[in-house]
Amino acid sequence: MEKQYNVAILGATGKVGQELLRTLSERNFPVKNLKLLASSKSKDQTLKFKDELLTVGEVNNNSFKDIDIVLASSGEDIAKLYAKSAVHEGACFIDNSNAFRMDTNVPLVIPG
Repeated sequence: MEKQYNVAILGATGKVGQELLRTLSERNFPVKNLKLLASSKSKDQTLKFKDELLTVGEVNNNSFKDIDIVLASSGEDIAKLYAKSAVHEGACFIDNSNAFRMDTNVPLVIPG
């Protein structure tokens, strides 16, 4: 059986967050549970993943319990605010902002 992952999308209601959601579905990424996170102004929106409607939750420092992978597209300030909490909970925090670009302790991954 293929390993499945508990995934969170931080910034789920933005354009990149929507694209991440679509890509996970199209590529049939092995998602066990998907948590959608955003700011207080976007919480309680519903977004579709495969055939399921999911409610967007408001991100806070306790949002990452039992999460394996965080896909973050929420901007530099938000990434800096929540990355440490996610990593502390054991998640791999993948961020597309430039928040950690010059940090020698954070690996830089260049797609392509």
